[in-house]
Amino acid sequence: MTAAQPWPAGPRPSHAARAGSFDAAAAQYAANRPSYPPALLDAVEELADRPLPGARTVDVGAGTGIATALLHARGADVLAVEPGAGMAAEFRRALPGVPLVRGDGNALPVADARADLVTYAQSWHWTDPARSVPEALRVLRPGGALALWWNTEAPDVPWIAEAGRRAARFLGPDAAAEAGRPGRPGLRVDPSGRLAFASRTVRWSRRVPVDTRLANIGSHSVFLVAPAERTAAFLEAERAHLLAVFPDGTVEETYDVLLLVARTP
Repeated sequence: MTAAQPWPAGPRPSHAARAGSFDAAAAQYAANRPSYPPALLDAVEELADRPLPGARTVDVGAGTGIATALLHARGADVLAVEPGAGMAAEFRRALPGVPLVRGDGNALPVADARADLVTYAQSWHWTDPARSVPEALRVLRPGGALALWWNTEAPDVPWIAEAGRRAARFLGPDAAAEAGRPGRPGLRVDPSGRLAFASRTVRWSRRVPVDTRLANIGSHSVFLVAPAERTAAFLEAERAHLLAVFPDGTVEETYDVLLLVARTP
C-alpha cells in the first residue's frame, strides 16, 4: 500500500476559504455526514429547561438541514440561517417547508428577542465569538438558551485513533484536529465570559458502507481545500486501511456529541 503524500509545506487555505468550500460539496455533505441521536435532543431540552415542541428556534449555520430536520420533527418552530448558496440550495431541496434566510452568526438577520432557543450544530467554530455571542444574546428572549454541539469521533476506539494519526501525518496535527474533532479543547466558545455553559457528551454510533465513510471524510473542509490529487490518494489509501479492519465493507463509526448549553438571565 502506498501512503498518500503529506500536504506540502507553505501557507494553508484561509478560514474563509475553508468555510466557503462546502458550497461545491453540498450534496456530498448531505448524503454522507452523520446525523445526531435522539438522546442529544433530550439533553438539549434538559439543559435548556424547555421542551422543544413549540419552541421558537433559530438554527444557525444550518447547512443542508441535518439538525434543522431533527428540531422540526421534534415540534420546534424553526427558522434556519445559512450563509452558503450551495448549502442553502441543498437545504431547500430537503426541507422545502422550513423557512430559511441567508446570513451568519456574526450578524443574524433575526429580530431582537425572537427566539427561545438558538442552536449551532457543527457550526459555531465558523463564527467570531466576539460578534456571535452578542448576536445570540440579542435574538434570545429572557430565559432562552444557546445550544452548541459537534459530532466528534470517539478517540478511545482503536481504529478511530489510528485513522486520526494517519490524518495527522497527511494534513499536519492542527488541520487533522479540525477535521476530526471540531469541538476540540481550546475552541474559543465565549472569550467574553458572559455565558455559563453546561456540558454533556452523548455517545452514539452508526454503521455505514466504506464509500460513505470515505465521502464523509472528504466532505470536511480541510480535505475539500487540500490539493485534489493528494486528497484522492489519501482516501484511496484509507479505503485499504478500513477494509483491513472491516472486511465486510461496513464501518461502525462511533461519535461523542459534545453539547454546550447556556441559558440567558
